[in-house]
Amino acid sequence: MAIRVLLADDHKMIRDGLRSLIGQEEGMEVIAQAEDGKSTVRIARKLCPDVVVMDIGMPDLNGIEATRQIAGAKKNIKVIGLSMHSDRRYVSQMLKAGASGYLHKDDAFEELAEAIRTVMKGKTYLSPDIAKTLVDEYRRTAEPKDDGTAFSALTDREREVLQQIAEGKTTKETAAHLGVSVKTIETHRLKIMDKLDIHSIAELTKYAVREGLTELES
Repeated sequence: MAIRVLLADDHKMIRDGLRSLIGQEEGMEVIAQAEDGKSTVRIARKLCPDVVVMDIGMPDLNGIEATRQIAGAKKNIKVIGLSMHSDRRYVSQMLKAGASGYLHKDDAFEELAEAIRTVMKGKTYLSPDIAKTLVDEYRRTAEPKDDGTAFSALTDREREVLQQIAEGKTTKETAAHLGVSVKTIETHRLKIMDKLDIHSIAELTKYAVREGLTELES
């Protein structure tokens, strides 16, 4: 059975282009088009398409609100946002509203078919440039915080030492491996135990495995 698609965009030229593109894809068909948010919601509720390709900036009812109403109807309709904006705010609002994907209009003709197939598999699709924007912004704004894991509780070198301990290396072997003195390794071990409030090699090993710093050999 073909994937049934509803195209929602207030620009006829874009709708015609996307319709032509989808028409060339095997197993897909455009069952309806809409030029504003309200009619998109009405048509989606009536025809229950598999996927709605949703322009965000539409008259009467914007694409984000239209997506929220369609997703709220609980009819398992997938929505792919389509916009000239790649700003995190637009992407996050669209995803919060219930969208399963987000495409920049500049990439739509190259990526739409793949996006449709991806969301139909129950996955989320983001244009590579959109995903990069989100990751870059996250890296700029994220603040380090103590989440209680080894990656926040211990320093880089302490994690290295802990891994060596958990893997059964002696203090001398660890010192040689890391190119430092035995005394330095002993100091690191004491700091690790103090920070984690763990005072046996067996418990340190369990902790290292649990935190993903190493794996026990089977």
